Amino acid sequence: MELKIAALDKIKKIEIEIENLGLTTTTIEERQYNFEFSVSSAQDKLKIQVYFGKKGVKTIIQGNKDSVLYSEIYPFLFDQQLFDFPDKNIIEPDEYIGSDESGKGDVFGPLVIGAFYVKKNSKISLAKLGVRDSKELTESQINSIAINLKKKFPDDYEMVTIYPEKYNELYKKFNNLNSIMTWAHSKAINNLLLRKACTEVISDKFSNKVLNIDLDMNSQRVNLLQIPKAEKHLGVAAASIMARYVFNSWFIKQKSQGFTLPKGASEEVNVFLKDFHPNGNSNQLKKIAKLHFKNIKKLL
Repeated sequence: MELKIAALDKIKKIEIEIENLGLTTTTIEERQYNFEFSVSSAQDKLKIQVYFGKKGVKTIIQGNKDSVLYSEIYPFLFDQQLFDFPDKNIIEPDEYIGSDESGKGDVFGPLVIGAFYVKKNSKISLAKLGVRDSKELTESQINSIAINLKKKFPDDYEMVTIYPEKYNELYKKFNNLNSIMTWAHSKAINNLLLRKACTEVISDKFSNKVLNIDLDMNSQRVNLLQIPKAEKHLGVAAASIMARYVFNSWFIKQKSQGFTLPKGASEEVNVFLKDFHPNGNSNQLKKIAKLHFKNIKKLL
């Protein structure tokens, strides 16, 4: 009986949190072993269930884990502090800007570069939110962490999103992926430096090209550090998560318009390309794909 009361109390609190987000909820209903209600947005619908039984009180979300709605309500249902903290042995500046990208190895979708400003008193909050190398996180974790980052640090990040059609134009101009990335990383960092009087920048090293940073921004000399596997630093990890979130959002939008596109550059992409455009016409492909990939060139 105590567990049942605890479960009812918990689902009422969850309902209030979700309604505060401006989402629509149904009336809480009692089942044999749980309480539940549905939550919906303009495009998605999920069911929230709180079970009571021998193993205690347990909360479950039923629905599409890749939906924007799932990513939005996940942080309110599950304590983000359960994520492991990043390596405490990493030495990094008290205040700096980190940058990273997403989408460079994917045939479909945009190339997204994120820059994130970190200061000493924000590091604990970032760690508690679960910020770490995005490759160690699921897509739903990335989306939920990114939503929290947007809410708690709205002025501390800058994004540069190069959609496929624009990307293909830039590739004709630069004729080199690393040149595009150098330009995009530099743009994101410089834009953030306009708002933050910061003297340290850490970026993931993707080539031997040096970023084109304004080294005398804000009348202070900016120190630039480009290192491999820079995601071990909180600022770079946060930038990576934000970039991946924007990248994921593009795929979700395409899916809502009838295009369920595969990520990466695998055989699954080749199969999709053959079915999607057997005639090899690039007019449609240039809007959703990076045309310099071998998969595309072979098709065309």
